[in-house]
Amino acid sequence: MSLFSDNIRYLRLQKNISQEKFAEALLITRARYVKYESGTSEAPYDILKRMAHYYHVSIDLLLSVDLRKIDMEGVLKLDGNRLLLPVTVDKAGENIIEIIPQKAQAGYLAGYSDPEFIETLQHISLPFLRNGKFRAFPIEGNSMPPFRDGSFIVGQYVEDSNDIKDGQTYVLLTRNDGIVYKRIYRKGRKFMFHSDNPEFEPYEIKASDILEAWKFSCGFTLNEYTPDNIPQDTVKNMLLELKREVNSIKKKLV
Repeated sequence: MSLFSDNIRYLRLQKNISQEKFAEALLITRARYVKYESGTSEAPYDILKRMAHYYHVSIDLLLSVDLRKIDMEGVLKLDGNRLLLPVTVDKAGENIIEIIPQKAQAGYLAGYSDPEFIETLQHISLPFLRNGKFRAFPIEGNSMPPFRDGSFIVGQYVEDSNDIKDGQTYVLLTRNDGIVYKRIYRKGRKFMFHSDNPEFEPYEIKASDILEAWKFSCGFTLNEYTPDNIPQDTVKNMLLELKREVNSIKKKLV
């Protein structure tokens, strides 16, 4: 049997309903449903969608996560009758923010949908962050000032890529680059990833290569901020000085 067939059998037994009753809810015959639960036939998208809505579980979880290992009472319900797994809460019911440490960053690409991997992560609770699912990610390099190596970005989970807004910053999990923190702009069916540091060139990513998106909520750093060995607003001052020199040259030529 496949993971999907195991999941739908498990969910049906948890709800204590018969195959016939569930088949009726899906608007199909029992004989057709039995093939899905036995793993002898694959369910088409419209049936997967009905199952997801019936059980309040997203399609990707039905297909890729062993739901038998999950405490279904402790997960977070999102819009559209879908769930983000795994979600952890403390004894008071407060949402716990998992922290992806630097050493676990590489493993996150493989374990981001594995509840057992997420359970091994350290966590914090920030009472001012509510009404959503949040996770903290490490930042590398200096492409997104003022955040540098040693900083963490706390992002709110974005369920639908259509909700990604132009010009805002996100932590993104991508197939090839792993975890990145960038300012995002749409470009047709693709996204342009921009750095706030102009030394870094923007680059293009297909929407299908984005596995997760987390909208910036707050950031913190473990290192004291030290300014560069150049005056503040250096670029602005350089441009103003250049403008004055150009104006001076123009006056001399008149």
